[in-house]
Amino acid sequence: MKARVLSGIQPTGSPHIGNYLGALKNWAKIQYDYESIYCIVDLHAITQYQAPAELRSRIVELAGMLLAIGIDPKHSTLVVQSSIPEHAELAWMLTCVTPVGWLERMTQYKAKIEALASAASETSIGDGMLQYPVLMAADILLYQAGIVPVGDDQRQHLELARDIAQRFNSLYGQELFVMPETHLPTVGARIMGLDDPKIKMSKSTAGSGHAVSLLDPPATIRKKIMRATTDSNPAVDFATMGSGVKNLLAIHQAFTGWDDAAMKTHFEGMRYGDLKKTVAESVVAAIEPIQQRYAEITADPGYIARVLQEGAERVTPLARDTVEKVKRCMGLYSR
Repeated sequence: MKARVLSGIQPTGSPHIGNYLGALKNWAKIQYDYESIYCIVDLHAITQYQAPAELRSRIVELAGMLLAIGIDPKHSTLVVQSSIPEHAELAWMLTCVTPVGWLERMTQYKAKIEALASAASETSIGDGMLQYPVLMAADILLYQAGIVPVGDDQRQHLELARDIAQRFNSLYGQELFVMPETHLPTVGARIMGLDDPKIKMSKSTAGSGHAVSLLDPPATIRKKIMRATTDSNPAVDFATMGSGVKNLLAIHQAFTGWDDAAMKTHFEGMRYGDLKKTVAESVVAAIEPIQQRYAEITADPGYIARVLQEGAERVTPLARDTVEKVKRCMGLYSR
């Protein structure tokens, strides 16, 4: 039997080239090597307030984009997290065996709390910010996923999922949960913000020049890349280039597949205006077929809904089986 792989993405903001090159491109590439479940994790999105109508629209948009980049619904399961109640049910049961100290040590939690606490518009911080990693553990353990490809920023959460599974198995004397694999060879390029190449490109970061959306028209893509931050050098110098130039070169290399030697031969000494034009054209050329496929998918208003319904029906028996086993282990009432 093939190993089961689980990956998730939040429906906040529009998916951008950082999402695509860092994860989504690989999702499509590896899906036939595994039993693949790809989840739109909308319950994670509401740890901060989301306008309801916009959130619903983003869920559908993201589903269409995942199909457009090559997720095959005949082979892989595409599902919305909140359509499977067992995600939240298992999360509560795992919360009850997770020490608060484990959660308070999460570096992402501490960083987010610090950022939110300093924002003048924030009057309170929801408990979901603290419990987020337990819900992530539930997502993984619900489907007994053996492989969970995540970036470095989520590695600590994956380790926590293993700790929670081990603690549950120890407390209740059952080897109920599969330990998710921590070797992550399928994570792709780390793309930084065009306006600030010291931070990872993010859907939640404000600013029209920060990220290139997968749905941006060609003129917008070119405009954003031409405004990207570089450095004080007049041209590309591989020995001294700054983080902005490195980021532009990484984007080109990730989209084209050029090796390091070809990159250096082509770009060494190139002036930044020409560099940006070259990068912009490589991005436009790569995104154009994705956008064409997205237009075809969304032309049928019922197609995405059918795919998500079929995905939910496919994984519901697995989710229910896990929850029933956990309930029996814990002594909870089970039908």
